[in-house]
Amino acid sequence: MHSSNPVFSRNDGFNGRSAVATDPSQWTIDMNGQPVPGYAPSAAGDRMTIDSVVEKTAITLGVVVVAAAVTWVLIGSILEENEFGRLVVEDSAVSKAYAFASVGAIAGLVLSLLNSFKKVVSPALIIAYAVAEGVFVGAFSKIVATMVQDVSIVFQAVAGTFVAFGATLAAYKFFDIQVTAKFRKVVTIAVFAFAGAVVLNLVLSLTGVVDGGGISGFNTLGLVVSAVAVVLAVLMLVLDFDYIEQGVRAGLDRRESWRAAFGLTVTLIWLYIEILRILAILRGDD
Repeated sequence: MHSSNPVFSRNDGFNGRSAVATDPSQWTIDMNGQPVPGYAPSAAGDRMTIDSVVEKTAITLGVVVVAAAVTWVLIGSILEENEFGRLVVEDSAVSKAYAFASVGAIAGLVLSLLNSFKKVVSPALIIAYAVAEGVFVGAFSKIVATMVQDVSIVFQAVAGTFVAFGATLAAYKFFDIQVTAKFRKVVTIAVFAFAGAVVLNLVLSLTGVVDGGGISGFNTLGLVVSAVAVVLAVLMLVLDFDYIEQGVRAGLDRRESWRAAFGLTVTLIWLYIEILRILAILRGDD
């Protein structure tokens, strides 16, 4: 069953369509228990495992956290007390925060595309992506925390992200969720349609056609859009889990654990950003 996720679609092992082996003794078994000719698994010690995926994911997420923390510190305090004891915005810190967020977002986008469509996985590029996204996450989190004047919102978003991840993984395993071709197609189309709408909204916002951030604003519409994004991100996690299981069954090379870690990191960062936005919007309505 072929993957439509660009992170995995370029790798034949995740889709069971590699043309390496023609000897039936080298065939693997697909999700339906049928033999899949054309893929020779790596030696047992060199194969991708769930443990190796967890290890690489921990590394990439650790890099994201460190980069985010460093960025947070480098930006400094955006709000300062003046001589009258009132909080005022420090313009230089604001400019620095937006600069970090912009550079991190652009670099992260470029590196995500390179990693998604690169046939041979590159751990160095994946780490570079994690650094870039860490810079963006740190700057964006700083801006949002300052906007609502509550740093704890960041920790709440992190906790919410891991709760959503754990709940989705538990549901996937314990309820034996079956990922069908139709499910993949619907989720993939929905995600790409959502991404297209966000990009279009960004262009319209930058050109002044829409005000207040449009669908990405911190308002009721933004709350609805972020809620939809969280649902899509959770569905993407289900696809990620399925792709990883297929890769493990196919006996992919251990190096492919980095590709799986990259896919999970992309989804988890997206989930975190949307949860943070929801919390900020709800906090602003208090």
